[in-house]
Amino acid sequence: QVQLVESGGGLVQAGGSLRLSCAASGRTFSTNPMGWFRRAPGKEREFVAAISYNTISTYYADSVKGRFSISRDNAKNTVYLMMNNLKPEDTAVYYCAAYLRYYSGPYSKEDVVNYWGQGTQVTVSS
Repeated sequence: QVQLVESGGGLVQAGGSLRLSCAASGRTFSTNPMGWFRRAPGKEREFVAAISYNTISTYYADSVKGRFSISRDNAKNTVYLMMNNLKPEDTAVYYCAAYLRYYSGPYSKEDVVNYWGQGTQVTVSS
């Protein structure tokens, strides 16, 4: 059974940092681009960041560029999202996503996500 399990969410003050992890199990995802989406209260789910299967390329939503960094460790079947200088508007449930194998973008599309995690809550207080 394929699973994506996020961890690392929590409550942090504005300006603080958090690192989210997404551990995949059930199969290897070394040929799948991986990404993060988020859903803020009362809003649609939106793209945050993605990383190519070979780790060469990364992509970010404009709202998080320069503050968030996505990385992956294929040996551990894990993807990370380092979030710095957090703002109250970053408050959301963050979801890990595995795209179709070898997919090359655009990464904001949800219909090319093969697997989703259950989500982890990030709350940023002002």
